[in-house]
Amino acid sequence: MEVAVEGRRLRLSNLDKVLYPAAGFTKGQVIDYYTRAAPYVVPHLRGRPLTLRRYPNGVDAPHFFEKQKPSHAPEWVRSRAITAGGRDIDFVLCDDLSTLVWLANLADLELHPSLALAEDPDVPTVLAFDLDPGEPAALEQCCEVALLLRGVLSQLGLDCRPKTSGSKGMQVYVPLNTPVTYDDTKPFAHGLARLLEKQNPKLVVSAMAKAVRKGKVFIDWSQNDRHKTTVGAYSLRARERPTVSAPLHWDEVEEVAGGGDPDSLVFEAPEMLGRLQDVGDLFEPVLSGGQELPDL
Repeated sequence: MEVAVEGRRLRLSNLDKVLYPAAGFTKGQVIDYYTRAAPYVVPHLRGRPLTLRRYPNGVDAPHFFEKQKPSHAPEWVRSRAITAGGRDIDFVLCDDLSTLVWLANLADLELHPSLALAEDPDVPTVLAFDLDPGEPAALEQCCEVALLLRGVLSQLGLDCRPKTSGSKGMQVYVPLNTPVTYDDTKPFAHGLARLLEKQNPKLVVSAMAKAVRKGKVFIDWSQNDRHKTTVGAYSLRARERPTVSAPLHWDEVEEVAGGGDPDSLVFEAPEMLGRLQDVGDLFEPVLSGGQELPDL
């Protein structure tokens, strides 16, 4: 079918195709979610190089990453050439609703933006900690570590914001939006991860080797790198069900860390749309907040 989005013509296909078999969630429902969530999704993607993660035959079938803007992209889809891995890659920039709908029609279920803007790819606007639990550790332990991170960052005078990964872990973002490079943010994140590991050796690990992660939460500081991406706020995840990377209130994190139900932090697409109507964009301070990293 053909639709008009912001005055642009888009041909949508296979709307009844089931992309999440366990939930019966179709491609049409994916497009509907991103269309309705766009006022909250797009601001966190705008101007950022985007890595596509496409699942044309659903989450149970093979998928592929795509950095290079597809040759069949409409001429109005914005992009920016950036040198990565020794070659120039023309990254898609999702700056508007029509581009987001086009991406959803490609079954780009997951949206992975850079921590930096395309106009200055060496200057991250945020510092990110990715909290990855090693079984039997789970979301509850990630909440505990997120609170530990909040505590040490607060002592340094830094505000931070939590969100679920939409998978099994969490992320904590520190808004910067001030001149800084990955040479500043990456060792800073590594240093804090090592500090928390030293203070909480039974709960936290900073080493990347999977063999040492069992029953602990790995604070992945390495995400603070020009060539890495982290799943975007409000992005769907390619899990069994259409879960979403959901920004949280800190009191929600505290409740689960204190023994509350971890499932209270799991939001599927329809629930997220209702939540957005109720609470708005809890991650907006990541875009507007300005902070300088202290010199450690």
